[in-house]
Amino acid sequence: MQELGRHFILELFGCSVKALDDLEGIRKAMLKGAVEAGATVVGEVFHRFSPQGVTGVVIIAESHFSVHTWPEYGYAAVDLFTCSSTTDPDKAFKRIDAFLKPKSSTAIELKRGMFAEGKQ
Repeated sequence: MQELGRHFILELFGCSVKALDDLEGIRKAMLKGAVEAGATVVGEVFHRFSPQGVTGVVIIAESHFSVHTWPEYGYAAVDLFTCSSTTDPDKAFKRIDAFLKPKSSTAIELKRGMFAEGKQ
């Protein structure tokens, strides 16, 4: 079977409440993480909600990395989706993890676009 992409869904619990509401800090962590992962950044959009919370996406040539935070719950949802076998999402996760400082986290990996080689 051939896969067209890998999609990592990350659940981060017990994060720093201050970090979860820091748009610029999250933006920098996401962008640095994308570069460290070997991705090609082509765009970004981030937004801080009132009274709290941040959402953002880093658009990469290989797909996207996104984040959504709930400071009131100490929680962040992060998606790292790449269609490149040379991009290392674990490096992006480590950068985001270092900034948000979760007490616990879980990760799910989905293989996207699975089909038998030579068949479409």
